Amino acid sequence: MPGKTSKSKAPEQTFEEVRYLRRLIEDRVRVRVRLSDNQEVEGMVEFYDANFIRITRDGEPNLFLFKHDIKYLYEVNGAATGPRPYGPGLGSGPAPPVTAGAK
Repeated sequence: MPGKTSKSKAPEQTFEEVRYLRRLIEDRVRVRVRLSDNQEVEGMVEFYDANFIRITRDGEPNLFLFKHDIKYLYEVNGAATGPRPYGPGLGSGPAPPVTAGAK
């Protein structure tokens, strides 16, 4: 009916970040992480919690990165075309942000 407002609110947490990180771990997907100081690190997500993610790197020390220090991360495509942003599910698209506010 026109003028009627919905009583339900949008959910505060969609858990898309959790699903996306879990998929990265299970599929052992290589990612590149851009930090807030514009440094980039590459490796595989091995573990995550509400505040940080652990990146496992080949031939270099593993890193624990606080989420509040991460600008964004994206999957690294093995093809010569370079990196390809990828979201959850089967289609491509922007990855959900990994931010300090997400729990």
